[in-house]
Amino acid sequence: MDLSNKVAIVTGSGRGLGLAYAQELARHGAAVVVNDVDRDSADAAVAEITAAGGRATAVVAPVGPAATAQALVDTAVESFGRLDVMVTNAGILRDKVLWKMTDADFDAVIDVHLRGTFTCVREAVLRFREQGEGGRIICVGSPAGQRGNFGQTNYSAAKAGIVGMVRTWAMELQRAGITVNAVCPVAATAMTETIPFLAPHVEAMRRGEPLPPVLRREVGMGTPEDAAGVVSFLASDAASGITGQAISIGGDRLALWSHPQLTTTAFQDGGWSAEDIAAAWERTFGDAVESVGEEFPEEVLPR
Repeated sequence: MDLSNKVAIVTGSGRGLGLAYAQELARHGAAVVVNDVDRDSADAAVAEITAAGGRATAVVAPVGPAATAQALVDTAVESFGRLDVMVTNAGILRDKVLWKMTDADFDAVIDVHLRGTFTCVREAVLRFREQGEGGRIICVGSPAGQRGNFGQTNYSAAKAGIVGMVRTWAMELQRAGITVNAVCPVAATAMTETIPFLAPHVEAMRRGEPLPPVLRREVGMGTPEDAAGVVSFLASDAASGITGQAISIGGDRLALWSHPQLTTTAFQDGGWSAEDIAAAWERTFGDAVESVGEEFPEEVLPR
């Protein structure tokens, strides 16, 4: 998995999953542009990567504005001569139930996750097309965007939107040799600590205790480092034929999310009135109605 000829940008990489992605890419030889809003975190990440023999530099700026995206790409080109990989990982949480969520709560999450992904990918693609050698776009989604999650209207919407953009970009960029994929990780981080039943496991991991097998396998939750290998794989030549996919990774589990598909279909000449739908619903669609939210094994839920 030799990435020594690659240059990557990883947004939100001062800590957590983003730092694990940046370190993993550097470990395989890629030069990395680290990004964070916190100068100390960004500088520490660069120091860790360079101390391990890697190449890295930092851009301290909030993801969302087009100016940040431009600065990230300009820094990659000025520092390392080119750009090959864009990993859009930056994110924040403002969790509240719908009736308590403010406009500011909603807008902040959408701006960083959704707009930040859009602006950074757009800028990277402009550079990829100029270079004429293809490229790799790796966008970080979430199971919350696939299934929904209580208290995360803003986050779930943003993550679902990211996967929607990935599918569209995969079609638009295929002829240019640019692959676009989403990674939906589950890892014990400060962000997953906000989920009440996971908080004790995150704290236990900090104390050096291993996560129980049921979490690593059934929930697919592990350390940030557990979720990093798929990023190097998607950045490599080995993944040149993979695009438009949403890949789940965490703990001991690697999985592929399905694209939305019609599951049950009925036809009626002349169309469907409200009364017709009511009469046919239970008979035709009742058993096909799908659940919402993640489904977890009983043994990991609070009692």
